[in-house]
Amino acid sequence: MEMSQYQPLEQVFDERVIEIARVAKVVKGGRRFQFRVTVVAGDNHGKVGIGIGKANAVPDAMRKATERAHKNMRSVVTSGTTIPHEVTAKVGGAVVLLKPASAGTGVIASSGVRAVLEAVGIHDILSKSLGSSNLLNIVKATFGALDQLKSPEQEAIRRGKTPREMMPFWERRKNG
Repeated sequence: MEMSQYQPLEQVFDERVIEIARVAKVVKGGRRFQFRVTVVAGDNHGKVGIGIGKANAVPDAMRKATERAHKNMRSVVTSGTTIPHEVTAKVGGAVVLLKPASAGTGVIASSGVRAVLEAVGIHDILSKSLGSSNLLNIVKATFGALDQLKSPEQEAIRRGKTPREMMPFWERRKNG
């Protein structure tokens, strides 16, 4: 009897290094330098996580960040290859706007936002980064925006409408 048949299969994640930054802590004797690595991991099917790792060497920081990204996985509501509705989120001075797009549009986004959206598995979306250009805050704002998404079915029940009324206009036009 083999033990391997009882072990769960390791899930393969789409891992992307977003930022490697050298950060300093000022102490009595001068500055202490470390590396901060930001990693996004996703399964391309609606789950994504962010991890931030700090260490004296880049490989150690990457390992820490990857482990944290796997631990911080969360589900994201998607509508086909896009998102169900427009959403905005703010972290610090960074504001991220995400808008659903029709099929074939592609991911219109900056590097940090693109990495998060592609790791989730979203293929058609429009985005705009407003305010601060701090990459870490932009990525956190993107996660905040994705957390705000609600499924059309649940929102229709909450508002007392039909799920068809909650769909993006191009989806309603197609079916009617």
